[in-house]
Amino acid sequence: MTAIGVLLIAVALIAVVTLAKAVRIVPQQRQDVVERLGKYKRTLSPGLNLLVPFVDAVRTKVDMREQVVSFPPQPVITSDNLVVSIDTVLYFKVVDSVRATYEISSFLQAIEQLTVTTLRNVIGSLDLERALTSRDEINRHLSGVLDETTGRWGIKVTRVEIKAIEPPASIRDSMEKQMRAERDRRAAILTAEGHKQSVILTAEGDKQSAVLRADGDRQARILQAEGQAKAIRTVFDAIHQANPSQKVLAYQYLQALPQIAQGSANKVWIIPAELTKALEGMGGALGGLSQMVGDLPAPEAADQASQVEREAAEAAQAAADAAQQIHDEVRVAEAQATGTKGPQGLPAPEPVSPASLVSDPTDQRERE
Repeated sequence: MTAIGVLLIAVALIAVVTLAKAVRIVPQQRQDVVERLGKYKRTLSPGLNLLVPFVDAVRTKVDMREQVVSFPPQPVITSDNLVVSIDTVLYFKVVDSVRATYEISSFLQAIEQLTVTTLRNVIGSLDLERALTSRDEINRHLSGVLDETTGRWGIKVTRVEIKAIEPPASIRDSMEKQMRAERDRRAAILTAEGHKQSVILTAEGDKQSAVLRADGDRQARILQAEGQAKAIRTVFDAIHQANPSQKVLAYQYLQALPQIAQGSANKVWIIPAELTKALEGMGGALGGLSQMVGDLPAPEAADQASQVEREAAEAAQAAADAAQQIHDEVRVAEAQATGTKGPQGLPAPEPVSPASLVSDPTDQRERE
């Protein structure tokens, strides 16, 4: 009984082991390469698969998903003899598990070495500046070369990325100085451009301001001249409409003579010899105003006429005094210029009385 029990246990154990070797469950996105007596037999697909116990054996289990491999930094020499360190990342997937198993012993190691050699060939034909700015071109070139080579291994290289390109420390310092100088140059250019634009705008503003001021002055002068012209025209028309007589004009002339002599700049005033005759003539004109045509005073204007005569007499007296004062100043100036004791030069005019200026010439002729 004991022997039979041991035999049954052995048979059950053999059955379990045989069943375990005959039944194979393959998960999704994986393929198992099966060999029969050391020769490739078939590839197990995902799911439940049956094998011949103790005859079929699984050689490799191949993951069919896309895989990512990061290679350690590799020193690479550029065309300008600079050693840079480059980190790469490789994306690939197995498309044929049989060839990936039998065409190459370790496809991952082979891809790594192929990536390094290809990267050195590509970077060796570029200088540092172009290598730093041509990452897309390097990635495309690496992908093309690796995909062409690994295709016969049943591997598809989907993407190659360069993580970092590290130049030497001295080169990094030089690059930083260069970039700093470039930024300073751009800042100086922008500052100069801003100053230029500011000066241009300021000049344009001054120009427009000057033009507007000149136009305003021109308009003001034009308006002022038009106003003066209208004022003169109005006065002229008023004078012509009023038809002034000779006595009014003579009276205005006599009033202007003292104002001429009162100027601060009138240090010397040359008195013509005919001044007394002119005053006598004006006096005669003032005296004979009553006999002019159209100048006869009305009876109700007698008081006004007498007032005008008094004002004319006062103006004549002021003019005579001014003329005598100016004549004295001229004689004193001549005496100082010649160094003589007594005043010399123009002879003293005959004194003119104010009454003679306003007297009537006809009365004088009758008295003569």
